[in-house]
Formats: sequence, structure tokens, C-alpha cells
Amino acid sequence: MNFISKVVIPNKEWIIEDHGQKIGSVAKLKKGYEFFRRGQKINFKDLKTFTEEFGVTLVEGKKTHNFEIESVSYKIYEFPCSSKPFESVYNVKKKLPLFAKSAKSKSQYCAGYYVIKFRKGWVKSFCPKLITLERYPFHGPYKTEIEMKAMLNTVNKT
Repeated sequence: MNFISKVVIPNKEWIIEDHGQKIGSVAKLKKGYEFFRRGQKINFKDLKTFTEEFGVTLVEGKKTHNFEIESVSYKIYEFPCSSKPFESVYNVKKKLPLFAKSAKSKSQYCAGYYVIKFRKGWVKSFCPKLITLERYPFHGPYKTEIEMKAMLNTVNKT
């Protein structure tokens, strides 16, 4: 088997892969280490024991891989949107930046962050459908998630 370890948190957590497929993870505990695989936990007293049993050498020290996914950001009138926008327009009457997700799409989406009131209460939303905003009370659009969360805190206090 061709196992590869990738550092998630230096000296504390690793992901174990076999030909690019995640097969488990290893975490450092107060005493020893724990290997998670398919819902099972296997404890080891040290990394040498783990290496001998599974043939995987865990790299200690600096983080060698960055697992952050680079996301391509799209914006419509300075509001972020979840996918590449098609036919973007700004509805002046409703004050909403609108877009479609494909050239043939009949659904319109609203760029930005929103707080929408459903039956169970206020929820946060990113790029909801226009029809949702027409049916339910909402606040937005907001350019950042922080602005949206601030409004969510405000409406939940009342």
C-alpha cells in the first residue's frame, strides 16, 4: 500500500491517504496517539508503533500542506455570489442584485448575504432564490458574512 501522511496541525493531527483517497486520520492525545479509520479508533503509545503497524511515517514539525480550497469569487455590484453569474441585473425597485446560474436558467438568485424569517425563526442565507425573498420577510443584501451575522444577532434579540 502507498500511504501518505499530510500534516493538518503540526505535531498534533495528520490525514492518511492512499493514492489520494483519505483513509483515516491520526490525532495526538495527552498520552499517545489515536488512529481513526472507518468509524473505528485505534490507540498507539507512540508514532514508532503506528509506523511499524501501518507502514506510515508521520511528519513532525511544520505544516507541509495547506488544505484550504481556493475559491474563485464572483461579485455582482460588489455583492458576492455563489457561482458564475449569468445575466446579472440590479433590481432598483427591490434594491437586489440578481443573477442566473446558467444561460438557460429561469430561476433568479440574489447575490449577497441575507437574513430570512421562516416559520421557525430567522436564518442566515447566502445567495437565496428571488422567489424566497418575495415570499418571506428578510434583511439584506449584505456584502460580508460579518454584517449578516450582526443583523441576525439584532433580529434574534427582539
